[in-house]
Amino acid sequence: MHGIYTTDLRALADRGRLRTLRERSGIDLASNDYLGLAESDELRQAAAAALARGVPVGSGGSRLLRGNHPEHEALEREAAAFFGAESALYFGGGYVANFAIFSTLPQRGDLVVHDELIHASVHDGIRRGRAESVSVRHNDADAFDAAIVKWRKAGGTGRPWLSIESVYSMDGDSPNLNELFAVADRHEAMVVIDEAHATGVLGPQGRGLATPFEGRDNVITLHTCGKALGTSGGFVLAPKIIRDFLVNRARPFIYATAPSPLTAAVTRAALELSFTSPTRRERLAHLVRFAGSELRRRCHIESSGSHIIPVIAGADQAAVELAASLQRRGFDIRAIRPPTVPEGTARLRIALTLHVNEAIVTDLFAALAEDMRFAA
Repeated sequence: MHGIYTTDLRALADRGRLRTLRERSGIDLASNDYLGLAESDELRQAAAAALARGVPVGSGGSRLLRGNHPEHEALEREAAAFFGAESALYFGGGYVANFAIFSTLPQRGDLVVHDELIHASVHDGIRRGRAESVSVRHNDADAFDAAIVKWRKAGGTGRPWLSIESVYSMDGDSPNLNELFAVADRHEAMVVIDEAHATGVLGPQGRGLATPFEGRDNVITLHTCGKALGTSGGFVLAPKIIRDFLVNRARPFIYATAPSPLTAAVTRAALELSFTSPTRRERLAHLVRFAGSELRRRCHIESSGSHIIPVIAGADQAAVELAASLQRRGFDIRAIRPPTVPEGTARLRIALTLHVNEAIVTDLFAALAEDMRFAA
């Protein structure tokens, strides 16, 4: 009865790509809890205070029914002010927010030009949407420009949309935003910037790398809450007309149960911490610099320069075996394989968080250097 699934899973296992769920163990070098807020006393206290003042755990329905709560609206006002946008719309997660943007906003006749390493949620939204799309070389502003020029010459008359990330989740690198905005301005394009891995960590007060462009009428940004902010959900920051259109047309917003009001209340506290307490960001920035130096010294590998450090193994099985060896040593590091990353680039994804310190980083890269020598 289920033979097709068995066959598919066996094929994944044969290729070293079978995924399984397992409990947490070892030192955290895999999560996106970059600032260590998810289990922090500050957010525990914020949750307790919200419960004490009567904030409910569940919303009870979609926000267009009875699910809209004052905590959602307060969070959106505060997020728009914090990030410097005209308005904000809170979704239950970053994936669904990205899906809503690209399945709803680009219209028939438009063109979405996206970086080849853009998140799966963008690909899925584009497939559900109306616009044409084209993939271009990673972090190559000229390639974005050329794709739009080619489309116009072929008769394209709609609006171009540029889809990029400010920090790429599997490579840890960043595009040149000035160059990409120059392209957008030449072609009167909309720009959608996924700030998921920059939010709370990079930019002034953790507002992200797109801060200089936030608030422009051709800019939409996505800021997730489930990474450095330590909670869950995601904001779409945009001109108010865009927000109103999403409320009326985005099926992932209209038909979804509203996020927990309690989570919204705790996220308000996380934003306040980002605004008032730079200490965590400073500690993480120091750790990033230290890790880059140790990786270069011990493993002869250049770091990404961010809190996301890829170590390319190439073959799927090689990445799995390298991760397994480090896990046996007590480091929770995961192998990332296609289709999450391109073929031939299976890797370890090392995520630096405030759950580790310099001593742990030193031990990690000493172990990695030893394992790499053994594998060679």
